Amino acid sequence: MSNLRGLSLFANVGIAEAYMKDIGVDIILANEIDKDRAHFYQDVYKGTHMVCGDITDDEVREGIVNEAIQKNVDFVIATPPCQGMSEAGLRLELDPRNQLISYAIDVIKRIKPKFVFMENVPKQLTTKIKCENEIVLIPEYIKRELGENYKFNKETLVMAKDYGVPQLRERNIFLLVRKDIQGVTWEFPEKQREITLREAIGGLPSLDPYLRDGIKKTLEKFPDFEKKKAAGLAVSKWHYPPTHSWKQVEWMMHTPSGKSAIYNEVYYPQKADGTPVKAHHNHYRRLKWDMPCRTITQNNGVISSLACVHPGNAYQSDTGETLYSDPRVLSIYELLIVMSLPLDWPIPEWASDTLIRKVFGEGIPSKLVREIMLALLAQLK
Repeated sequence: MSNLRGLSLFANVGIAEAYMKDIGVDIILANEIDKDRAHFYQDVYKGTHMVCGDITDDEVREGIVNEAIQKNVDFVIATPPCQGMSEAGLRLELDPRNQLISYAIDVIKRIKPKFVFMENVPKQLTTKIKCENEIVLIPEYIKRELGENYKFNKETLVMAKDYGVPQLRERNIFLLVRKDIQGVTWEFPEKQREITLREAIGGLPSLDPYLRDGIKKTLEKFPDFEKKKAAGLAVSKWHYPPTHSWKQVEWMMHTPSGKSAIYNEVYYPQKADGTPVKAHHNHYRRLKWDMPCRTITQNNGVISSLACVHPGNAYQSDTGETLYSDPRVLSIYELLIVMSLPLDWPIPEWASDTLIRKVFGEGIPSKLVREIMLALLAQLK
């Protein structure tokens, strides 16, 4: 059988597509509205035609449909923005971003691909959108629009940790097979063994953070900073020290693995006058070694964000005080691992730390997609 020919909608930078070519899926066409992300995508996937434009624009959408038909696209992967539904977002009722699914549906109905992979956050199952003059749940809308021509998977909720990804990340995924395709049932494959954070990144060199006050303050607080940095870069150019403020670093130096600094008796998040910072119990929290990484979010470069600080290891200071190493967020290299991307995935040199972290936080883990696609491809062979 020849390779599937795919279209990626809301493509981000192509994290979902990282293993597609290897397993027999050619993403020949992609669409992304953000110029930096489209540029990033095109640098990584030079053989894919990236259409940078707004899918809600009729002319842009018409162009995508016509090209997909001309190029015999038989597979569509659609991953609309989830911020309007995410637990980490505001979740405004009838958030305009939630309506974007309707444009993906329009493209699918016009292209009529054999197979469709639609992914979003679990909250999609209970999120409503406005359809003409009616308010409907997104799943009801999708099945109403596509149910006549497509078969859907029975179970739609899936955890990335169950498929070789060292990260929890629960997603809602609709797997569609066109009804005229005989003998193919697309469901999630058998679960795999969980990979803990210790297994995934425990063997990497420890890193001290770079302090915003500059190298002098950094070396004062971390005399081995340069030595550790060199050891990290010897592993990968992406395993380099994140930059943080000293006050946040000091709070995390007194915070054990799996704990939040907000519960520290002395070194807790506080304002200049000593008033405790109001924070969620998962803010300023270190990850746990003996479980998969918590879900990576857009703000994974900020210590105060949701559970994104390295687990660290206990050590004794010169004064005999128990402190904890790696008072920092995960490095870009560590994020590559917990997102299950290939370690040699060609991140463009021009991409900023902020952009890389943000697109990782919005991506679907690559190995999760690979395993689900393999479940389909095994039947087609």
